Amino acid sequence: MVQFLERLSTWLWPLAVANLLANIGIVVTGAAVRLTGSGLGCPTWPRCTEESYVTHPSMGMHGAIEFGNRMLTFVLVVIAISCFLAALGSRDRVAVRHSLIVALGVPLQAVIGGFTVLTDLNPWVVSLHFLASMLMVMVCLALLDHLRSPQRTAAPAPQRALAWGVLVVGWVVLYLGTVVTGAGPHAGDAEAPRNGLDPAVVSQVHAVAVYVLVAITVALLVLAVRAGDRWLVVVTSALLGLELLQGLIGWSQYVLDLNELLVALHMLGAGLLAAGFSRVWLATRAHEAGDQHTGRLLAWASGDAPR
Repeated sequence: MVQFLERLSTWLWPLAVANLLANIGIVVTGAAVRLTGSGLGCPTWPRCTEESYVTHPSMGMHGAIEFGNRMLTFVLVVIAISCFLAALGSRDRVAVRHSLIVALGVPLQAVIGGFTVLTDLNPWVVSLHFLASMLMVMVCLALLDHLRSPQRTAAPAPQRALAWGVLVVGWVVLYLGTVVTGAGPHAGDAEAPRNGLDPAVVSQVHAVAVYVLVAITVALLVLAVRAGDRWLVVVTSALLGLELLQGLIGWSQYVLDLNELLVALHMLGAGLLAAGFSRVWLATRAHEAGDQHTGRLLAWASGDAPR
């Protein structure tokens, strides 16, 4: 078993990348379910119908789309477990911790998804489902940052404070985005309830939060440039570019009456932004190339640990 884990550890990096891509990808496929009105294509959970775990041709396209999205959860489980086993084989306790969180988070997220169906796509439960996915994306990014990023010391206090600001305001922006969605027309099903808020008002509140986020990101970028912190400049510049592009997509979808393709791109952008928030925050923290606290789990498993 130990030898198998050690061989699998050579795949840790690609599996960690796959973890991130899969967790962003399922957000996009979830958007496709909602945008096609297939959210209740399988009207119950964990079964697709009261009699069957799988869809039936009589349920049409909506049933097939919702069932297909559910099946993607098993793909995530396979990737997450493989990544966890590879982390065990790498003898890297930080990688083990991050990959374990993702592996446990996938079935938990599936349960939350089940509640969204059982509550007939209640918009507040749907928002929790989305935010849980954003948290998973951030943990996946933290694993990638741990495995391959430049060795660095902690950034000065002003940069760290602004990075915290980016993270906190970024979460506010993501949450307000779910509130806007809950007020809009894309409920996932024609009979699904809306949150009853004025879409125009909540969209304006969301926009103000985005302006604050961009301002904080620009301030952090200026300090990073002045300090000569090249890595922080790179990741903050990338995040700022994402924010501006996401803002353009958001404004365009508002003007074009929530065009479905633009909404899907906006959901993809949200996943990338979540990764970006995590990346910038981590870039202000100390990081050593390579984990010095390794080997304990496999040493214990092989009987080589000190008695």
